[in-house]
Amino acid sequence: MKSSIRLGLTSFGGPVAHLAYFKEEYIDRRKWLDEKTYADIIALCQFLPGPASSQVGISIGMLRGGLAGGMISWFGFTMPSVVLLVLFAFLYQNFQLADAPFIHSLKVVAVAVVLHALIGLGKKLTPDSKRQTIAILAACLMLLFPFAWMQLGIIGAAGVAGRFLFKKIADTNAAPFPVTFSKKAGAGALALLVSLLLLLPVLARQTDHILMQVFDTFFRVGSLVFGGGHVVLPMLEREIVPAGWLNVDQFLAGYGAAQAVPGPLFTFSSYIGTMIEGVSGAAIATIAMFLPSFLFLIAALPFLSELRSHPGFQGVLMGVNASVVGILLAAFYDPVVTSAIQSNASFALALVLFSLLHFFKVPAWGVVLIGVVTGSFLFA
Repeated sequence: MKSSIRLGLTSFGGPVAHLAYFKEEYIDRRKWLDEKTYADIIALCQFLPGPASSQVGISIGMLRGGLAGGMISWFGFTMPSVVLLVLFAFLYQNFQLADAPFIHSLKVVAVAVVLHALIGLGKKLTPDSKRQTIAILAACLMLLFPFAWMQLGIIGAAGVAGRFLFKKIADTNAAPFPVTFSKKAGAGALALLVSLLLLLPVLARQTDHILMQVFDTFFRVGSLVFGGGHVVLPMLEREIVPAGWLNVDQFLAGYGAAQAVPGPLFTFSSYIGTMIEGVSGAAIATIAMFLPSFLFLIAALPFLSELRSHPGFQGVLMGVNASVVGILLAAFYDPVVTSAIQSNASFALALVLFSLLHFFKVPAWGVVLIGVVTGSFLFA
C-alpha cells in the first residue's frame, strides 16, 4: 500500500511515465518481478481494453498478493487522483480554473517526464535494428492514422511479425510467475464481464435511475475503449455531452485537470461522476470504469503464465513490445507535446525540466515542484 500510494501521489506524465515509475519502484527497487516478466505484462495489457498503465500496476499487485494485492495496488495508485479530481469538480462549480497557469505548467512537466520515460523504455524494449524499425513504423502509422482501430492493427501486425522475426532469439527460460487464480476463475470473470455488458443497459432503462445509468455508461466505456487514457476522451464525450450531463466547457475543463494530476487518466470518470451526482456519482463512475480491468486481468493472467514458455509466443510479445514503444512515441507528440508546447517559453521550460530529470537525476516530485513554480511566473 505504501509503495502504491507514493506512486499515486508522484506519477505525473501519463501512461508512458507510469510504466517507468512502476519499473523503478517494483522492478529496480523492490525486485518483485524480473524485467522480462514486466515487459510481458506490459505487452498483455496493451492487448486488453482499458487503462494499460493501471492494468500493469494491478497485475503486479495480483502477482505479489493475489486479488487483494491487485486491489491494494489499484487503490493506492488511483485514489490520490480521484480525490484531487473530485475536489476540482467542486471548485469548478465556484471558480474558473481551466485556464489557470499551473494547469499549463503541469502539461509542460509532463513533456519532460514522458520523454525521460520513453527513452528508458526504448532502450529496454527496442535494443536492435529490427525492433527499432517496428517502433518507428508504428509511430508513423499512429501519427498518420490516429484511430483506436489502427492501434489494434499495429499491435496485431507487430505480433505476427515478431512471431517470425524473433522466434529464434526468444528467451523460453522465463521463470513462471505465481497466479493465485485458475483458468476456471478466469473463464468465470470473462463470463461475468459479458453478462454485465448485456444486462446493465437493460437495467439502466428499466430503473431510470441516474446512478444505474452512470454505472452502465462507464462500465461500457471501460470495457470497450482501446488505446489508453486519451482515447477515452471521444468515447466519453459522445456518452456524456449529448445526454446533457455536462456541457462541452465543463467536460474539457475536467479533462485538462485529469491530465494535470498524478495517476491514471481514467480517473477523469471521477470528475464527471461528481459533476453529475456528487460524491456518490464519483464513486459509482470510478468503480464502473475500472471494474472491467480487474475482470480482464483475472481472465488473462493464468493463460499468460503458461504461454510465456513457448518461443513463438515470446516472439509475438517481443514484436508487440516494440510496437508499443512506437505507439507511445506517437502519443508523446500528440497530445502531450502539441497541447503543452505553445511558445518558446514552454519549450525552454520543458528542456530545463528534462535535463534536471534525465542528466541531473532530480526526483520526479522535485521536477514537478520546480515546473509549477517556474511556470506560474512564465505563463501568468
